[in-house]
Order: sequence, then structure tokens, then C-alpha cells
Amino acid sequence: MGHEHERIVSGLICPNDLSKVREAVCVQTEKIYDSCKEKDCIEDARVLFKHPHKVQRIIDAAINVKIRRAEVVDVFADVEPVPFKRGFFTVDVKFFIRVTLDFFVPRITGGTKIVTVHGLILFDKKVILFGSEGGVKIFKAHFVEHGIDQPIRNRLQQDNLPISKVEVAEPIALNARIVEMVEDHHHRYEPLTRTLSDLLGDEGTEDEVEEVEMEDEDARHHHHVEKRVVASVGLFSIIKLVRLVQLLIPAFDFCVPNSRKGEEISSSYISSSNPPAKRILCTFFDSET
Repeated sequence: MGHEHERIVSGLICPNDLSKVREAVCVQTEKIYDSCKEKDCIEDARVLFKHPHKVQRIIDAAINVKIRRAEVVDVFADVEPVPFKRGFFTVDVKFFIRVTLDFFVPRITGGTKIVTVHGLILFDKKVILFGSEGGVKIFKAHFVEHGIDQPIRNRLQQDNLPISKVEVAEPIALNARIVEMVEDHHHRYEPLTRTLSDLLGDEGTEDEVEEVEMEDEDARHHHHVEKRVVASVGLFSIIKLVRLVQLLIPAFDFCVPNSRKGEEISSSYISSSNPPAKRILCTFFDSET
């Protein structure tokens, strides 16, 4: 910990600095009662689009798709108590992950073009964490000089109930592909045993192609085939459960900014022998080094 005129400033501390503790103070802060680190591989999650009918035309015409990047745009968390274990809570987390997809669509004149489309992936996760017990409501009022204090309304009221916090790192975009889904008579979707890559992977004879076409024509009478885009994303997150509590901590002094960290550049550095701008910058950096 640094010193300035026998005053302790922010920084690393040494054993001798502990003897300079002046008092024990009570602060109100958020205490982390429990937390967990999660690493999830979201595999083959369905990608949702803002305009599904327009994007479906691109999916049907595309020969391949590539995921460019993924980003967590929102997180919804819900905390509920565990009935059979006091002090423990379930945290239901829903992640909204935005993905950027590049579709490779063949041109009529030959070649391919890349069409970029944004989609959304939903991922649900549930964990059980310890959050202690207690439920205290906190009412506050703002001081008004020469008048009646104004109480804060119920919509701004605080309490010390457990609060969930989710920290998310930037997801890793792993893979994206186009799959074919079949809807049976009971309106349940099941993946087809043969994907588009299976049909186009090996070169077959004309008889084999005709047989495949015959099977497809016959299947259309019983099933509805639909193409979808699925993506795989790697997600790293930390889920915490905190409460607003009062803690007694040792204190050295009030935190006062160190004047040496930000010196003011005044007009006294300007002289006639040096250009003003150069003189100011050189004097400032020389004093810092």
C-alpha cells in the first residue's frame, strides 16, 4: 500500500499497514452466499428468425451455412425457494444468444453468393444455490432541507431477499448446419435419417437417383418435409446468489484521490523557447517518469 505524507492510499498492502487500521465501520453491501461456474456446449439448438417466412426461402435455396459469431444479448433469471431444503434456492436462467449466419446460395448465372442473416438461440439452465434465510423490507426517505422528507415509493423499495447475478463470457461459435425435419400426422417433428449431405455425398447411378426421387414423392403424401437451421455454441457463465447485508469491516481512512496520479497541465509550462504543445506534453510525461 502506498503512502503520501504518512497517509495510506489505495494499492497493495504490507503487514506493517495492518497496524494503521483506524476503526471498524459498518457498511451495507451485497454478500455472495453461493456461486457456480458453468461450461455448457449447446449442441444443435434451433435458430429462430425475426422473419421466418422470408428466411425460409434462403434456407431452402442454400447449399451450406456457416456460423460467424455468437453474442449473448439478454439473460432472464428467476429465483424460487427449494421446498425441502431451507436456505436453498433454484435459479432458472434463460439465455438469449444472437448468432450471425452466412448462407451460401447458388446464383442463376453460376457461382454462389453469401447471404448474412441474424438469428436467435434460446438456452435454459437450472441450478440450486445456497442463499441463506431472512426477508427484511427496507424503506428509505430522501433528505429535504427546510421541508418534509420525501419517502421513496413502493416501486423503488428495497429488501434483502436473494438476488441472482449471471456473468457471461463471449460465447464460442462452433458449428451450424441445415437439417431436414419431418412432421408426421400427430404434428411431431422428428429428424430425417438421411440429410441433404447424405443424398449428395456419393455419386450414384441414374437408377439410384430415380429411386430417391420416387421415395421423396411417395413420402410427400404422408409427411411434410421442412428445412431448419441448427447451431452449436460454447457458453461460459458464472451464476451467483447474493443478499443485501450489513458487514463490519476494518477501515484505514476515507478514500481521497492521489494528487500525483493526475497532475494539471497549466499555462505555466508554456515558454517562449519551446512550442506550446510540445512543451506541455514533454513536461507532463517527464514528470510522470
